[in-house]
Amino acid sequence: MGGNLLGLLFLFCSSLLSQLCISSPYSLPLGAHPLDEKFYESEVINCKDGSKSFSRERINDNFCDCPDGSDEPGTSACPSGKFYCRNVGSTPRFLYSSLVNDHICDCCDGSDEYDGIVNCPNTCIVGANFIYNSISYDSTIRQQNPSGFGRNKLGLNAKESTEKLRGFKVLLILQGVLVTTIVAYCVYCRRGRPRRRHSR
Repeated sequence: MGGNLLGLLFLFCSSLLSQLCISSPYSLPLGAHPLDEKFYESEVINCKDGSKSFSRERINDNFCDCPDGSDEPGTSACPSGKFYCRNVGSTPRFLYSSLVNDHICDCCDGSDEYDGIVNCPNTCIVGANFIYNSISYDSTIRQQNPSGFGRNKLGLNAKESTEKLRGFKVLLILQGVLVTTIVAYCVYCRRGRPRRRHSR
């Protein structure tokens, strides 16, 4: 019980800290790698590929100024952009920018879904010391959503997607068993046939 309480307290503090970092005007832009901090410090910034320059207020404005996506680390505006998941307590990773705000939680810290349509709780665990059996980490979708936002690319919400995936998994297992049975039967039939002697 104490471990769960400590884990919940850690999740609350880490999400509060990440929100404070995102809202600060002088912080690293959302989706940018920590090693790029100096890159985003000046008021006029050159694209990483050197093709153009942009002002600081155009960072993450949802308009692609740089062909390499360096002005939009936290949005899906640039096709070649990359989003950096900090995933504090777990493994950091890069995502394709097309996965940002696509209503599917890809980062364990939930930072890729910040538009408020999908609630992605922070599931990153420091040192794997906490076990959260009582908490469900399925993405929850807002109920007042008649326009279809909050559904994934197949038009399903998170619960429906999970059920469909389970059904697909069962189907694959059944197909595997069927194929294995047919192959075993064919091998058995071949070995069971009497061999004919060739007459000379």
